[in-house]
Amino acid sequence: MNAGSEAPILFAGIAAVLVVATLAGWLLRRRFGRTATIENLEARVRAWWVMVGLIAGAFVLGHVGVIVLFALASFAALREFVTLTPTRRGDHWALAVAFFLVLPLQYWLVGIEWYGLYAIFIPVYVFLLLPIVAALRGDTTRFMARVAELQWGLMICVFCVSHVPALLTLPIPGFEGRHLLLVAFLVLVVQASDVLQYVWGKLLGRRKIAPALSPSKTVEGFVGGIASATALGAAMWWITPFAPWQAALMALVVTLMGFFGGLVMSAIKRDRGVKDWGRMIEGHGGMLDRLDSVIFAAPVFFHLTRYWWTV
Repeated sequence: MNAGSEAPILFAGIAAVLVVATLAGWLLRRRFGRTATIENLEARVRAWWVMVGLIAGAFVLGHVGVIVLFALASFAALREFVTLTPTRRGDHWALAVAFFLVLPLQYWLVGIEWYGLYAIFIPVYVFLLLPIVAALRGDTTRFMARVAELQWGLMICVFCVSHVPALLTLPIPGFEGRHLLLVAFLVLVVQASDVLQYVWGKLLGRRKIAPALSPSKTVEGFVGGIASATALGAAMWWITPFAPWQAALMALVVTLMGFFGGLVMSAIKRDRGVKDWGRMIEGHGGMLDRLDSVIFAAPVFFHLTRYWWTV
């Protein structure tokens, strides 16, 4: 069995889950009327239909489709980050370099599978280039803070996100032609963890973990969501190069990274005085609200897989 036969089975299962969620929302609305919670649930489900459709379309197009999809997601995420970051006229050159040179070049390097460069391009060369470009404009007001914020934006919105399509470049013996399924495993487990933490929190949540950062995150939601997503990851071992127990461990690692990534991104939002990064995705907020957990999980998942399973 290869990705060509496994992918339709996987997406059929996802579609079945979404059909159940759609029917549940419809039944709840008929039973309790249009409450804010039910409308939010239905909006989230509709957005998931769109997101799953986009990912399925990218899979049909193959490696190029997946790379372009995540490059566009990085562009939207970086735009949201910069929109909420104070900038000055002196930052315009550095911003142009970030959006129209660094971002496409990072994904091009991933596309040609140049690991030796795309693994250090942003954290080494771009980190040195950006302050040079900013300094050439001669604006010294909050210089360090302005440069550091743009560097951080590139790290989380471009460098970390690009590790999702970079999974396609890993030479894993016996897994040839099935790398798209590894991308699906990472995205599904991390996103399912977010949803399951939300559901468990709504059902049983009592004790808040970090109310100043994210009032909706509870101990019960965290434990239930992480445990459920880890079990889901173990059940999806058949689309990975991992044994079932290895898939469970990898799922546990990425869901924990996703959880703490969500907390970090919430801290940034609170610092900016906003609830969501944007309004791009109905019911979810902005692109960064949907990607925050993937951002922290992707590089760790990539390097664990590369270290233990590649030649």
